[in-house]
Amino acid sequence: VNPLAAFLDPLPLVAVLRGVSPEDIVCVGEALTEHGFRVLEVPLNSPRAFDSIRLLAERWGTRCLIGAGTVIAVDDVARVRAAGGRVIVMPHADVAVIREAKAQRMLCIPGVATPTEAFAALAAGADGLKMFPAEALPPGRELALAYSSLSHLHLVADDMAGAQAWGLRAIELAEAVDDAEALCHALNNVGTARLSQHDDGAAWERLHRSLTL
Repeated sequence: VNPLAAFLDPLPLVAVLRGVSPEDIVCVGEALTEHGFRVLEVPLNSPRAFDSIRLLAERWGTRCLIGAGTVIAVDDVARVRAAGGRVIVMPHADVAVIREAKAQRMLCIPGVATPTEAFAALAAGADGLKMFPAEALPPGRELALAYSSLSHLHLVADDMAGAQAWGLRAIELAEAVDDAEALCHALNNVGTARLSQHDDGAAWERLHRSLTL
């Protein structure tokens, strides 16, 4: 079983706390965890990122996966671990960083853009892969799920217009590729977002349809 699954199954999204200072990080973390996020990433180009990682780990380290993003240098892996982080998220697929993360007994999610990078990262021990850019994905199940995940993120953030816009894109693609899982997820997002604004037949129709898949 992939160790990431326990943290992503409740909500398949990673919260990226870019630019948040240590003074605000606990308040932001509180809001995110209350809404179901279980993976919190602090990019290392944020102000005093290691302090923020330490504060998050002290507060939610036992029930959430806390770690760093934008990790480029091998030496930063040990610093993240010392701050209490347990996951390394990368914008690239440097196998030296991946191997150091595994040597530190940490989870690692590198960024990849080609099949060659993906296979090399997995061979080095990567626990997951982040596609760069997501729009470069072929029009299939993975892209439909990505659209639906963006819809859900807007829904959690109370941006109902964004939730519906991304959800409708997901529905269109999921129907085109005949993927029931992505379609069910997107219909639920769009139905819930619309119902919060209009208690109408279109909202209930989408919710009912999602339950029949």
